[in-house]
Amino acid sequence: MSASDNDLVRRCREGSESAWHELVTRHTRRVFGVAYRFCGRGDEAEDLTQEVFVKVYQKLDRYRDQDGAFTTWLTAIARNQAIDLYRRRREERLRRVDDPERIEVAPSRARGQQADMEREERVELVRSGLRALPRDLREPLMLCDIRGLSYDEAAKTLEIPLGTVKSRINRGRLELARRLMGRRQAMERIR
Repeated sequence: MSASDNDLVRRCREGSESAWHELVTRHTRRVFGVAYRFCGRGDEAEDLTQEVFVKVYQKLDRYRDQDGAFTTWLTAIARNQAIDLYRRRREERLRRVDDPERIEVAPSRARGQQADMEREERVELVRSGLRALPRDLREPLMLCDIRGLSYDEAAKTLEIPLGTVKSRINRGRLELARRLMGRRQAMERIR
């Protein structure tokens, strides 16, 4: 007869490696299922499954059987780890997307130092114009016009409706153009 989850947890707390191995073996499929539903990719779900079991091992002393079944507690940890991973990835995506300094400069076809300087000047003008835009206009503009995402992809990334993405891109383009024209005219007056 196999041991109950509570018996295995008790033995794990006493330092039994075989109890830990049996607990992991017994529940890997359940945790992987939760991870896979969040990630949608097997390799990422495997990584997340390992993270979950590390977290379970670290928090095993907090589990109390009178608070509910071990599987419920384990599934809650798996779900929370998946949500944390999703948030970290979303924040990282938004950080990368929202940085005008990450605009890549295409190589110039024109030859010479003067052409390179003019291109760098134009790029810096666009970067400063993007930095000056409010974030809600800058993010969709960066995603679609700079990174090449579709409007649908931008809406999913930013977690806003498609119509909002379209209107913000339109407003962002108009505002950016207005700012760039103002800066260009100011630079021409200086020359």
